[in-house]
Amino acid sequence: MRIVMYIGWILAFLGHAALAAPVDMALNDIDGKLQHLSQYRGKWVVVNYWATWCPPCRAEIPELIFFHDAHKDKDAVVVGINAEATTPGHVRTFLEDYMVNYPILLADPDDGSPLGNLTGLPTTFLISPKGEVVYAHTGMVNRKSLEAALAKYRGPTLPPTAGHTHEKPR
Repeated sequence: MRIVMYIGWILAFLGHAALAAPVDMALNDIDGKLQHLSQYRGKWVVVNYWATWCPPCRAEIPELIFFHDAHKDKDAVVVGINAEATTPGHVRTFLEDYMVNYPILLADPDDGSPLGNLTGLPTTFLISPKGEVVYAHTGMVNRKSLEAALAKYRGPTLPPTAGHTHEKPR
């Protein structure tokens, strides 16, 4: 009997998770322009909460840049969210020094995150093309871990269409 109850709870949880509502938030970028997470629907979005004073945050920036460059024109983007009490000018100078080329939004560190708990920095979330949070990680990420998370949650890739070859006709 207990096994049946546990299975029922698991199925109810999985059904609820599959029907999770898309997440959205609106934050200003460093130029003061309001940006919405939903503007990236249709792509995978790596949301990285960070701060300029955070050594692991600084260390992972080259990995985030590499991942963003490899995916931005295809299937995924990185969006950084600066979660510290500082000025946009300070963040802008930092971004120039580190050559950050992905979008950066500014958040009040006391506001938390609508994506999930922020128990430390850096914290990274992976948002599906439908806007659902599918992965969260506190601590450093690198391009290998981001690629692995993307592959896991994207699912298997389809093989080439049957009969389609790259051979020259004879």
